[in-house]
Amino acid sequence: MEKYLSQLNEAQLAPTIQKEGPMIIIAGAGSGKTRVLTIRIAYLMSEGVDPFNILSLTFTNKAAREMKERIATIVGASEAKNLWMGTFHSVFAKILRIEADRLGYPSNFTIYDTQDSDRLISSIIKEMNLDKDIYKYKQVRSRISSYKNSLITVRAYFQNPELIEADTMARRPRLGDIYKEYVERCFKAGAMDFDDLLLKTNELLTRFPEVLMKYQNRFKYILVDEYQDTNHSQYLIVRALADKFQNICVVGDDAQSIYAFRGANISNILNFQKDYDDVKEFRLEQNYRSTKNIVNAANSIIEKNQTKLEKVVWTANDEGEKIVVNRSLTDGDEGRFVASTIWENKIQHHVPNSDFAILYRTNAQSRAIEDALRKRDIPYRIYGGLSFYQRKEIKDVLSYLRLIINPADEEALKRVINFPPRGIGGTTIDRLVVAANGYKRSIFEVMKNIDKTDVKINSGTKGKLLDFVTMIESYQVMNQTADVFELAEHVTRTTGLISEFKKDGTPEGVAKMENIEELLNGMKDFVEGQKELADTTGNLAEFLEDVALATDLDADKGDADHVALMTIHLAKGLEFPYVFVVGLEEDLFPSAMSMGTRSELEEERRLFYVALTRAEKQAYLTYALSRYRWGKLVDSEPSRFIEEIDEQYLNITTPIEERRFNPMLDADIFGDATSPELSRRLDPNKIRFKAAKQPEFKKGNTSKEEPIRNQVTTPKNLKRVVETGDNTNLFDNKLAVGNLVKHIRFGSGEVLKIEGAGADIKAEIKFQHGGVKKLLLRFAKLEVIG
Repeated sequence: MEKYLSQLNEAQLAPTIQKEGPMIIIAGAGSGKTRVLTIRIAYLMSEGVDPFNILSLTFTNKAAREMKERIATIVGASEAKNLWMGTFHSVFAKILRIEADRLGYPSNFTIYDTQDSDRLISSIIKEMNLDKDIYKYKQVRSRISSYKNSLITVRAYFQNPELIEADTMARRPRLGDIYKEYVERCFKAGAMDFDDLLLKTNELLTRFPEVLMKYQNRFKYILVDEYQDTNHSQYLIVRALADKFQNICVVGDDAQSIYAFRGANISNILNFQKDYDDVKEFRLEQNYRSTKNIVNAANSIIEKNQTKLEKVVWTANDEGEKIVVNRSLTDGDEGRFVASTIWENKIQHHVPNSDFAILYRTNAQSRAIEDALRKRDIPYRIYGGLSFYQRKEIKDVLSYLRLIINPADEEALKRVINFPPRGIGGTTIDRLVVAANGYKRSIFEVMKNIDKTDVKINSGTKGKLLDFVTMIESYQVMNQTADVFELAEHVTRTTGLISEFKKDGTPEGVAKMENIEELLNGMKDFVEGQKELADTTGNLAEFLEDVALATDLDADKGDADHVALMTIHLAKGLEFPYVFVVGLEEDLFPSAMSMGTRSELEEERRLFYVALTRAEKQAYLTYALSRYRWGKLVDSEPSRFIEEIDEQYLNITTPIEERRFNPMLDADIFGDATSPELSRRLDPNKIRFKAAKQPEFKKGNTSKEEPIRNQVTTPKNLKRVVETGDNTNLFDNKLAVGNLVKHIRFGSGEVLKIEGAGADIKAEIKFQHGGVKKLLLRFAKLEVIG
């Protein structure tokens, strides 16, 4: 243990060896808080604390795994396995499965993801004959989620006239009824959504004092990472569990609180010292990640916030390069700047693609960046896009598997009962839903006893329903002995899923087959991995639990070398040598929707702080003077956040103040601006707003210094002529078939065919990425490369 303690600096060592009592560690960006948490847990175990009595809560499964692996290297794998460590949702799901019967749930209850909730809410809205344009299912789901995270149950909702009035004013007076029906349907299906994992844990600890005492005595030492991101529901659970022994250690940074939109409450960390007596406070202020320029620039930003805990982050690292600020004319130009800068860094510094991250405020911004990266043949991966487990064919397989575990799972059943098609139509399903609601039973139970019900369904359809029931029950028998891979392989074959996708010979159908194959591969890996763990079998229940609690960034992505593209929210907790923060424009970042109050603006500033502190060696800030929004090109202006950084830390490659200015009036009404008297009085160097100087096209001018978007490079046997009248580029001679050319949009390609004459010369070019294109040469922006 001494070996690991000696690796800590003085500020890190103090909280690590503080064994008893409430404590808060205020940890600046890159200050080594994960190391402190890890070694602190190992230290507690070395001091005789039973690992079964330690609860460590994180915000990602990835963080929990990494910490557990580090602890295992210190105290041994067998002891590390006994720790209660994981995300809030995974730990509380484990507790709820143990105590589920107290709340009337089966221990193998299903965990609904967002898509499951959306489908159920959409069904309820349809069944209630409500206007789907007013009761938009995603908005309704979001509203219900906020109720649950604020501990507003259905009963509490109907006892609160203000909430009812607010929904009525929003033209959704039936929202409470939808909420009530949604909760009842989930309960009947033996399902909880993600918000229920917190809400039901609060209910469990509140309604059953003996359960609270049981877990208070078990968790004598509690550690919470990223405490600034906890919501009210999480706060109450932690407070209740820690109340007896009060050996609670929370770690966080108020400057990185960026999740208010999903309920995170920054006051939890700001007011921690008011919640407990004799709180010991520790500060980790030395940044080990970034250069001095990046750290100091980030400090100059966050000091503008009024609501904060005082700390001074510093670093002993090198001064480093100044932060580059680049202005582009359009978002397309911005993408090309990012791609070319990555390319240049790779060539000059011999670094892999994985050293680069491109961060943006919204997912929509990735399009222009992706286009530019593809043109440069730079591999990339978008994080936070459509997750593997959200793809339709994967959801289909998982729905069959969920039914095996929990036949009452209504959403899973409705998804697969007629896929692949087996002659059970929508009308039959609607009648089953009505019957199930009437009998207060699950749809599966109604199907199983269809001959004992009064449901009006013909005998042929009844036979199909019973066949489906028999098929699921046969899988349940197999599940008693088979692992998840064996079971899933059998299910995909015997349900007809494989043959259904094989019939589809399109590329999409092939991709779906490959995805199912990948799912089975993942299951095999899961089974092999579970063999290394104690008290696991690799069965279906364990796999579904793992999938339900997984996130996109938690998944193992292998060693593929790619540039990372993601929103800033997803980047929290990550670090990269080179970071680009793009789209730094007013109304985009800070967002137009987050500037209504000081607290909203301060959260946007914290988000920018998080983005900047992801960088280790070099940060780039970019903005465009115009950007497409809803199909229209609109003018933009630089973000206030750029101006808030102390200029001594910046390398502004294009002056921020030299932005475009479009006068609203015709200058002619004020007279001749070229008169000798006026010319003498005007100093053009002092004009703040001026139009960007357009490059001149001169005969024979192919200078590399000319901006690429205005550059046309011609082969040796092709002379460009510029007519002074209409600025049309004409070609006297034909391009040779076989010429290799490069286009700013389509990349490199080969000339296949030339046709036309004079101003109408066209070239048919096969591009590496863009396919075959016909280009009119007088407008084509081509560079001949061979």
